[in-house]
Amino acid sequence: MKEDVLPYNYFAMSNNKKPAVAEKREPSTEKTRLHKRNKHRERYDFKKMIEKHPALASFVLPNKYGDESIDFSNPSAVKALNTALLKTYYDIQQWDIPTGYLCPPIPGRADYIHHIADILAQKNYGKVPSGANVRCLDIGVGASCIYPIIGVKEFGWCFVGSDIHAKSLASAQDIVNENDLLKDNVTLRLQSDVKHIFQNIIQEGEYFELTICNPPFNASAEEAKSGSDRKIKNLKLKKAVLNFGGQENELWCDGGEDKFVQSMITESKSFSNSCLWFSTLISKQSNLKRAYQTLEKIGAFESRTIPMGQGNKTSRILAWTFLNVEAQKAWAASRWSKVEEGK
Repeated sequence: MKEDVLPYNYFAMSNNKKPAVAEKREPSTEKTRLHKRNKHRERYDFKKMIEKHPALASFVLPNKYGDESIDFSNPSAVKALNTALLKTYYDIQQWDIPTGYLCPPIPGRADYIHHIADILAQKNYGKVPSGANVRCLDIGVGASCIYPIIGVKEFGWCFVGSDIHAKSLASAQDIVNENDLLKDNVTLRLQSDVKHIFQNIIQEGEYFELTICNPPFNASAEEAKSGSDRKIKNLKLKKAVLNFGGQENELWCDGGEDKFVQSMITESKSFSNSCLWFSTLISKQSNLKRAYQTLEKIGAFESRTIPMGQGNKTSRILAWTFLNVEAQKAWAASRWSKVEEGK
């Protein structure tokens, strides 16, 4: 099995990160460690975003350095920021999620899409294939439908989003229904068996260029609560407020990230010819070793690790394929040529 480690970028979620000495400093004009195509490399343009989403204005205030920012410990402020970003940069007219559901950091999610797109570009003469012929499966699409929004806007890809919770899918479906950009490009499917990931979702004769996933991080409710408590302490909050939210299935599952990824890799073998590249986020570096052992065991042809940074922690994308070089070339020639010719 061939292993490749690609160059990486880091993402700083908050614009008001504290330096060692709290004194006035020149604001950074560009987050150079974000992917070069990421729309969020520049500092947030609050004036522009407020024009698109006036509700954001009440949450914008100068931080201790005199820079415009929001209170990232306030879930309402984070939600307003996300809504404004989506309206300003992704042509989304309406976006909302139920109270308490995961409100994802959009710049970090965009980095995943752009990095995984580069893997396809390597088989397409350096150009990211675009259009509806490129199909992506989002495992755990969640209430926010965030990955399909970014992938459809940036590259015109067609998405299938799966989830084990009907309420999350109902929220995602509302977002699809309320935005013309998504209506013909996003299909949502309920995973009826929590023991499976691809089974019941990938249909007979169906093919995907990519699968993506942000797996539950924690192994139990107690572990998730402990993580939240640490976050609250670090943010010096007086009460338990989780600014990015998250439901049980979004934050933890039996066995945590390690077991989930192991199950995903093992089951992917049964769909080895249905997908060009499988991928998932890996939050814990320690989980990579077992992941690669399992990939070796089941006969993956090639795998890649793409380190990234999100907030105050680092993570990485693990991607793998069962198709050899010739099969990958044949896939690209048969499925992407029509897209490229039409451009």
